[in-house]
Amino acid sequence: MLSLNLRVLIAASIVLVSFFGIAGLTLDRAYYVTAEEALIDRLQGQIYTLIATTGLDDNNNILISDSAADVLYFMAGPDLYAQIALNNGKRLWHSQSLDSQPLSFAVGLERNEMRFSKLKTPNGKVFAALSYGVGWDDTHRQHVFIYSVAEDLQSFQKKISSYRNKLWGLLGGVGLVLLIVQGTIMRWGLAPLQSAADELGAIENGVQHRLHRKYPGELKALTDNLNALLDHQNEHLERYRHTLGDLAHSLKTPLAVLQGSVEKSISEGELTTIVQEQVERMNQITEYQLQRAAAAGQSPLIAPISVQLISEKILSSLKKVYADKNVQVQFQVTPGLEFHGDEGDFMEVVGNLLDNAFKWCTNKVNLHIKPIEKKDLVHEGIVILVEDDGPGIPAKLVQQVTQRGVRADEGIKGHGIGLSVVQDIVQIYGGTLKISTGTLGGAGISASLVTKR
Repeated sequence: MLSLNLRVLIAASIVLVSFFGIAGLTLDRAYYVTAEEALIDRLQGQIYTLIATTGLDDNNNILISDSAADVLYFMAGPDLYAQIALNNGKRLWHSQSLDSQPLSFAVGLERNEMRFSKLKTPNGKVFAALSYGVGWDDTHRQHVFIYSVAEDLQSFQKKISSYRNKLWGLLGGVGLVLLIVQGTIMRWGLAPLQSAADELGAIENGVQHRLHRKYPGELKALTDNLNALLDHQNEHLERYRHTLGDLAHSLKTPLAVLQGSVEKSISEGELTTIVQEQVERMNQITEYQLQRAAAAGQSPLIAPISVQLISEKILSSLKKVYADKNVQVQFQVTPGLEFHGDEGDFMEVVGNLLDNAFKWCTNKVNLHIKPIEKKDLVHEGIVILVEDDGPGIPAKLVQQVTQRGVRADEGIKGHGIGLSVVQDIVQIYGGTLKISTGTLGGAGISASLVTKR
């Protein structure tokens, strides 16, 4: 496939060639018409000079005055041809040049009629001829005399040919210079694209991790988005690595306990209890780490999602799960609010907060979602507030409930990792998680997710 630089150069070349071609044809035609008009004017002047030297006698015969000697000598020149004839073609006078080069001038002209034509002889020569009908008597057609002059077009054609050579040579030279200049300008103008391609190649080869150079405004949005995407991928990869490391490290302890229990001489009942406890602990660890790794975080390529639509789906599912509690939900969301982040992250945060609220509430839950107030017009995102009318979270447990495996009431089923996952996702988005007493008297949990800085 042709490069972008070559594509633009070819397009520009076509435009330049078309422009100079049309300009050249226009100038060539204009010069030709002007030169031909000058030729006709010159021939017309010769005719008027010839008319001025002639007259009629009493028998309607052409008379040439004695003062016309110079004119006749001029008319006898090698490149000029002249004759005076009747309207029926009968020659009354002609220049000496016509003796060696007979020409067929126009006949049958009306009085004061002028006719320009080009005559071609058998030997291939071309002449420009002008004939003019002069009537000395208005009553009879035969008294119309035809004054004709002709000129060899060889000098005229040389002049036209010389002009064309100079014109097309000049236009071709100018066009070539413009193409070179334009190619240089385009190469300079497209240099940032080549720089971006070189940096992307370096990223593919592992030499660098993002685009470092400064780019013009037209490319800045593209390069910034590429950097944001690369940063997101690097962060995601780093989070996976940390998660795998944490998972491996966290599983060491329960595995060591199981190994020690097998090596010790303990009863079957005690071994069963230890195995169940450690398996439950490993399940918690695995689920927690997997949910941490699944958090996508911010990405420039994520399409915005409808907050109200996704929230309504989550509420509908929880109402079915906790149908026996007949929970009354007050749901408020800013109209048209969108979340510019990962749909799974949003569902994880809202789903965990609502699930806890449905578990602990008596029969009332509030869900309010609104955009972050833009005090400095820099941060954008959403604030999720979930409240319930349950017993609330004791102050001494506020810091603990966001830790993996800790539950406010061990009698409630679950792994105790919901709020810890929410905390991790909120931190990934650069937001905050606040736990307090809500307006319903129970817990009030607020989570902010920043999606743009």
